[in-house]
Amino acid sequence: MFDGNVPKLLRDYLNYSSNLNKSSNTIKEYRYDLMNFLKYMKWQSMNNKKKTIDDVETITDIDSKFLNKIDINDLYEYMTYLKDVCNDTATTRARKVASLRGFFKYLHTKARVIDDNPAKELESPKLGKRLPKFLTLEESMSLLDGIKNGELVGRQHDNRVRDYAIITLFLNCGMRLAELVGININHIKFDEAILTVVGKGNKERTVYLNKASMEAIKDYLAVRPTDDNVVDKDALFLSERKQRISRRTVQNLIKNYLRDICGLTEHYSTHKLRHTAATLMYQFGNVDIRALQEILGHESIATTEIYTHVDNSQIREAVENNPLANYIPKEK
Repeated sequence: MFDGNVPKLLRDYLNYSSNLNKSSNTIKEYRYDLMNFLKYMKWQSMNNKKKTIDDVETITDIDSKFLNKIDINDLYEYMTYLKDVCNDTATTRARKVASLRGFFKYLHTKARVIDDNPAKELESPKLGKRLPKFLTLEESMSLLDGIKNGELVGRQHDNRVRDYAIITLFLNCGMRLAELVGININHIKFDEAILTVVGKGNKERTVYLNKASMEAIKDYLAVRPTDDNVVDKDALFLSERKQRISRRTVQNLIKNYLRDICGLTEHYSTHKLRHTAATLMYQFGNVDIRALQEILGHESIATTEIYTHVDNSQIREAVENNPLANYIPKEK
């Protein structure tokens, strides 16, 4: 599953994590974080024989003997390196702390190849509380208007029906990027106006589709390619190469639309559209926080313990009461 550049013990850990039903994206993050850490440790062990970390050619020789020498001071030195040299944010460093904790816990308690767990007491950087950025109702309507009417700066309009459907689902349903690109046509029950998506941890959840979402999907299906050149015939959203649209493509198109239509730049992304949907439903949908938790598919021990089961009719009502549910841009 993993290439030969990955040290065996890391490869074993990634396979172990995959077996726990961790998502492919989570496994990729583990691999990236831990490969970078091991490369840093190898660089440090060379006593500056290599000028920079990029001069380290291989880490496949890292074994249990090497890992047994790592202590908590090494970990904090690495975190300082990430902060001062790599300019990693507190959020990014917190993620990498979590990766290190999981890896060393596995080495100590599961694989039992190290005597002590140096990451056991490793503290995560304090994260400042920031309000999520989202579009106002007026900005959301302007965005939908602009796409529907082709008000774009220096961009082709060939995919605007597809793009309109994508952004409509983000703004009305609050789904994650991975959930959206993973939609298959057979995941949609048109007679019931519901959609099944696969969220974090490969857990399925139901998304209720309001009028605007259903009409946008149907309009796109009317123009979606169906010829023999289509690579991913099951995928709802296709790229220009007629294969399942990639996350990067969706990220770029939304970034461009937000810039060209709304004048918004780096602070807004696909996740901000998810925040927008949540905010609009909470502000206008008469929905309590428990229903919103269900709608957004937030799954954790904390939410399981704190929030009670929400009746499905309340979830549907919240989505239907999104002020964009019945909003259809006026044709020019």
